[in-house]
Amino acid sequence: MRSLISILFVLVAWVSPLQAKTLLVLGDSLSAAYGIPAEQGWVSLMEQELKQRDWANRVINASISGETSSGGLQRLPRLLNDYQPDLVVLELGANDGLRGTPLSIMRQNLSQMVELSRQSGAEVLLVGVRIPPNYGPQYTERFYSIYTDLSQQYRLPLVPFLLERVAMKPAFMQADGLHPTAEAQPILLQTVWPHLAPLLQPEAS
Repeated sequence: MRSLISILFVLVAWVSPLQAKTLLVLGDSLSAAYGIPAEQGWVSLMEQELKQRDWANRVINASISGETSSGGLQRLPRLLNDYQPDLVVLELGANDGLRGTPLSIMRQNLSQMVELSRQSGAEVLLVGVRIPPNYGPQYTERFYSIYTDLSQQYRLPLVPFLLERVAMKPAFMQADGLHPTAEAQPILLQTVWPHLAPLLQPEAS
């Protein structure tokens, strides 16, 4: 009997690490919980959700307020080396659009981040964002098409628009009109979750 228990213990210890995944979130202020306590941000709420489900995943939030696609590209190689993630959630581009960065540069940066992540062995979940309509319909549509184009080119799962369910609701946006409130964060998680869960759900044993 003791021998059987010992064998089962070894099997559990051997199988469990295979089920655990490391998740790296590389984003800007939308994922860095700008203006609210970090523990109330959607990334922290996601980590709590994973723990409640007993999904053995490690979450690294490398998001920085004000981050651009160029800054993310510069930081990504070290992050991949240090954490060796199984999944990279890529939520960048908003600050490029707000600063008028040439869209060709933004697209190239995002593309390189996708390729670097895949070369390291990580899957990629792309998170789309939109910029305010006052930038003009032509620019805003060309901006957003980068996400859909990259999703198709690399066959990536795509969260169409992170703020889709809160952007037009003042009660869920901070005074600047750009950043969601703490009350909006569970809604952001609900927007991301259907695209994220299939990539993290443990395989049935």
